[in-house]
Amino acid sequence: MSSSLERVCFELRVRPERIDEYRARHAAVWPDMLRALRDTGWRNYSLFLREDGLLIGYFEAESAESAMAAMAETEVDARWQADMAEFFEDRPGGGLRRYLEVFHLEDQLAGLAD
Repeated sequence: MSSSLERVCFELRVRPERIDEYRARHAAVWPDMLRALRDTGWRNYSLFLREDGLLIGYFEAESAESAMAAMAETEVDARWQADMAEFFEDRPGGGLRRYLEVFHLEDQLAGLAD
């Protein structure tokens, strides 16, 4: 993997009573949404859902801020966000909570003098 990619991890909370439907919706994401994510620079994007509704997301981009901003400007993202809003618990301040990366194996291995 190119070290020029920024790695982003974030958290949201899915309403526990909506978990099954949330999973079903992500089993077949709209094709235009998938293309928009690809075209706006999202790479290696994954979502992980715990049984209590904790959702952890991960993606890579040349610039996370640019990729998120470009995605937010698409028509399909506006439709997707409106359609998915009911699945999430309200968070004070709204939005997702990003995590700070503190370790990456490949970065440290690259720095070793074998």
